[in-house]
Amino acid sequence: MLRIHFTGHDLARVRVAAAPDPLWETVLAMQKLTLDGIPAFARWRRRVREGLRERDARAAVRFLQTIAPPARYFPDFLTPAESACGLKAGLSALRGTPADRLGREVGLMAKHRRLPAWTHGLAAGASAALDQVAGALQIAHDTLVAPQWTTVRTQVDTDRASRSRLAVESGTLGLLESLRPAFRWEAPVLTVRYPVDRDLHLGGRGIRLVPSYFCWDTPVALADDDLPPVLVFPVSHEHEPAPLPKHLATLLGRTRAAVLYAVAGCLTSGEIADRLGISAAAVSRHTTVLRDAGLIASRRHGAVVLHNLTPTGAALLG
Repeated sequence: MLRIHFTGHDLARVRVAAAPDPLWETVLAMQKLTLDGIPAFARWRRRVREGLRERDARAAVRFLQTIAPPARYFPDFLTPAESACGLKAGLSALRGTPADRLGREVGLMAKHRRLPAWTHGLAAGASAALDQVAGALQIAHDTLVAPQWTTVRTQVDTDRASRSRLAVESGTLGLLESLRPAFRWEAPVLTVRYPVDRDLHLGGRGIRLVPSYFCWDTPVALADDDLPPVLVFPVSHEHEPAPLPKHLATLLGRTRAAVLYAVAGCLTSGEIADRLGISAAAVSRHTTVLRDAGLIASRRHGAVVLHNLTPTGAALLG
């Protein structure tokens, strides 16, 4: 079991990640490739096989699996906190991991399994070894995660929206209670089934909760208690988004229909642009047309504009 011990200061510093974490998703997706018998990932696994026929992609995944297999431990430096700001920021932080930390984490890996010779350079903080790991993670992300990113974003956004609403209505305690039944909250301890028996004392630092698409069954926490506490937990796969309805694409045009579909998740303009890979100007143009047609409503909150479906827009989506 994992027991997370809160103080009063910790309860005031619980945060839910604003978006999926690309490096956490990449490492966890890579691990799911080797785990058969998980129906939620069967269709995804079939889709990515095509990409893995490329020699570079296959080699990158195999290379990473030597240091991050689906086991009890993989090194924390693979998932730096900066990854919350995007893949580029995460890989940059990874390349800057201090040598003493690398040596410590590679040493922990060596206690669990036999490591290839190239990890000696990694343990010494060699920039060439770090570049090799970062390059492999980029290829793995592009192959395993990027093609699934719309679904990943939708499922994580949906989970975050529901928990954020509970936090507004019931405070942090309501947010922690929402993690049931996988988690058990008995103040001041949050308990969950875990591969090893462990106590994590937050000590006033708070904790960042990261909803994850490729996390499965049990949550994942950083192994080093001295790092800022993070808990990655699985989102539901019960209601994955259906493909974009063909009638909407015909009626509205594919991009405008995709914008309307995205608004169903109650998103900001920036989030829509990020999810669909279009410019802010294009989002503004399409949301203006949809708003003038009575399909969406928009409201400014500080520096952002939040969009919602109107009853007419919801009816059109069916």
